[in-house]
Amino acid sequence: MLANVDKVKALIPQKEPFVMVDELLQYTEENLRSRFKVNPANLFVENSYFVESGIIEHMAQSVALHTGYQFFLLNKDAPTGYIGSIKNVEIIQLPKIGQSIESNVEIIQEFNGVTLVEIEVFCEGKIIAKSQMKTVLAS
Repeated sequence: MLANVDKVKALIPQKEPFVMVDELLQYTEENLRSRFKVNPANLFVENSYFVESGIIEHMAQSVALHTGYQFFLLNKDAPTGYIGSIKNVEIIQLPKIGQSIESNVEIIQEFNGVTLVEIEVFCEGKIIAKSQMKTVLAS
């Protein structure tokens, strides 16, 4: 869908070296799929693995990408948001340098700048992480 990394970067408030999404693979009002390739220079790589905090940041940025793309469709600038809460986080496996992770974000509820989502992260077709997250747009 949006394979150009520069276009994806314009849809999220994070800037290098803190960008943890490369591609927007699929978008609907209720769902988003994103991808990120783990590279050795990433801030969250330790001992050749993308660590737990990086996976959680990737999840949050995938939610931000959904919101940013919504605003893009309305010809508006991407807003800044914050993680309001994270619960039921389960990290099953850490991806290695060179592997790509894909996240499926399902919008459960969205109201007044607060978005509740469920996220599943996959690597090579296997689920490696999941969580429920609430994000809040800055006013």
